[in-house]
Amino acid sequence: MLLILGVIVVLASVLGGYVLSHGELAALWQPFELIIICGAAFGAFLISNPFKVIKQILHTIPKMIMGSPFNRVVYMDLLSLMYDLFDKARRSGVMAIEADVDDPLNSEIFNRYPAIVRMDKLRDFITDYLRIVSTGNMAPHELEGLMDMELETRMQELEKPADAVNRVADALPGFGIVAAVLGIVITMKSLGGPPDELGVHVAAALVGTFLGILAAYGFVGPASHAMHNLAAQEIKAYECVKVSILATMTGLAPQLAIEFGRKALNSDVRPSFQELNDYVRSK
Repeated sequence: MLLILGVIVVLASVLGGYVLSHGELAALWQPFELIIICGAAFGAFLISNPFKVIKQILHTIPKMIMGSPFNRVVYMDLLSLMYDLFDKARRSGVMAIEADVDDPLNSEIFNRYPAIVRMDKLRDFITDYLRIVSTGNMAPHELEGLMDMELETRMQELEKPADAVNRVADALPGFGIVAAVLGIVITMKSLGGPPDELGVHVAAALVGTFLGILAAYGFVGPASHAMHNLAAQEIKAYECVKVSILATMTGLAPQLAIEFGRKALNSDVRPSFQELNDYVRSK
């Protein structure tokens, strides 16, 4: 919802200040300038990005509007899931969770946490590394190196939409200048006409520059940063799983292992020790 609020604040500030300075909103309505700027920016966006990245951006837009799905409740579900798996492995042996990690969709433990089950990538990250742990052939430091490599790759994938949108933001002022130059070309054709007509053409050309800069720094650039933040919040969930698994591999009790994961979370979404403990017991 902050996305919508931010858009309203930007428009209200810019247009409100313009109107209060005795500007006419009708003068800013230049649909052909918008076609030039938005059309050229969209075309450049299509040229520079594969379909996979475009699809990722479309999937990210609802998250930008509604907020990151990785909130305090999801993290408590995640840590509680890790506790249940670790506890079962500790009581019955690590091979006891083999059925859970091989088929999480039909696992009694996983199905207690539907929000985590719906996150395919995160669910696969958990099951893949618990499957490796169950083989018992990899040292913790070796597993950590493998996890770090996957996390780096995942972060690059998550940041591609943000980088693509950021390139559009960088290009928009340039496309605004293109629209302005074309407006000046039209103005030059009207040099022999009345001054009023000449002024209208010059104003339209300047609006092109204005629209390009406003779109870049008021909307598209901030949207890119919002996507970067969403990527960082998702990676934090993977890091939480990583440190919890590594902690349990060193022989720590399940409650202590998930405490390592809890400490890896950002303070604004990190549940307290007692809050997590009560939640785990309730599950």
